[in-house]
Amino acid sequence: MLKLKETLSQYWLTIQSNLFPWLKEELGETTEKQRLLITVLEVIRLEEHIPSHFGLPGRPMSDRIAIARAFVAKAIYNMVTTRILLDRLKCDPAFRRICGWEKVNKIPSESTFSRAFAEFSKSQLPEKVHEALIKKNYQEQGQIVGHISRDGTEIEAREKPVKKIKEETKVENKQKRKRGRPKKGEKVVKEPTRLEHQGKMTLEEMLGDLPKECDIGCKKNSKGHTETWIGYKLHIDTADGQLPISCLLTSASTHDSQVAIPLAETSYGRVTNLYDLMDSAYDASAIKKKSIELGHVPIIDTNPRRDKALKEELKAEKKRLDLLHFELPEQVRYRERSASERVNGRLKDEFGGRNIRVRGHAKVFCHLMFGILVVTVDQLMRFVT
Repeated sequence: MLKLKETLSQYWLTIQSNLFPWLKEELGETTEKQRLLITVLEVIRLEEHIPSHFGLPGRPMSDRIAIARAFVAKAIYNMVTTRILLDRLKCDPAFRRICGWEKVNKIPSESTFSRAFAEFSKSQLPEKVHEALIKKNYQEQGQIVGHISRDGTEIEAREKPVKKIKEETKVENKQKRKRGRPKKGEKVVKEPTRLEHQGKMTLEEMLGDLPKECDIGCKKNSKGHTETWIGYKLHIDTADGQLPISCLLTSASTHDSQVAIPLAETSYGRVTNLYDLMDSAYDASAIKKKSIELGHVPIIDTNPRRDKALKEELKAEKKRLDLLHFELPEQVRYRERSASERVNGRLKDEFGGRNIRVRGHAKVFCHLMFGILVVTVDQLMRFVT
């Protein structure tokens, strides 16, 4: 952490001692949101990830770097629509100049913003910027992460859910087996689950196999009531300090356990961590095995499912520990998993996670990743401020 703090301190010293005073002379007094926007843009360096079209033949494209900065600002200000963003750009000179436009007549139209956003989602711009940011501050600095907290959260979208087509297994010259207990001597061949398939797949194959269309999700909330939503599910690996390391977006109905292995592989390529913290939804032998293979210690809340004996045993164990006022080391570490819930809350409440107005997996993920970029930089800067 010392190397990381030194690097971030240099960033913050440059921003605070050089950039902020210069901007104060140019723009006047800046607000807290404007200072956050300036800090995020200075740290992520969008211009290094967007190709320049200067000098190419044909009609010149509008400044894509300024538009990308504007979408970062949209996440910071938690704006619902692009029209609100355009109105703010036209009436707020300081905000407009931070994004990259000197004059009002240089601001592109709403349709140009829409086309640019489609390009950013197709090229996975915010995902690539986020990956480069994490690798630069962790992998290149040789930092070790203590805990990775894995969790999924619902994402509501304004689009029609895709109807699922039930695929019937085609067996030539054989009748479909009836439901229920098999007959004596009858052999029943179980189809392998997605988790079992993932053990033999590459990361690219696992990511391609995950469902990505909009559908209906269902879960029990903290009070035990069932909730449903239309849209997607965002899966995040969060490091100590509420820092998002990697994210994946799937259909709303996708079970958390099906995303654990590809998410773990993605994070493994970015950081080195010691412990994997997961709730009872991830309690599966394949997930534990993969975590150990990657050199991690899995700490997963036990899911008794329909095992009544195990349920009673867990209750009795809890009573014994409460009586002795004793906590197991795993229980102490497991409390760190609350970092993932805080990231989910900040993304939704502060940085656009509830303001989904685009459609399709790629665009929804792009919108969310602009918010994740802001959360990442904000949490990094909190290490030194």
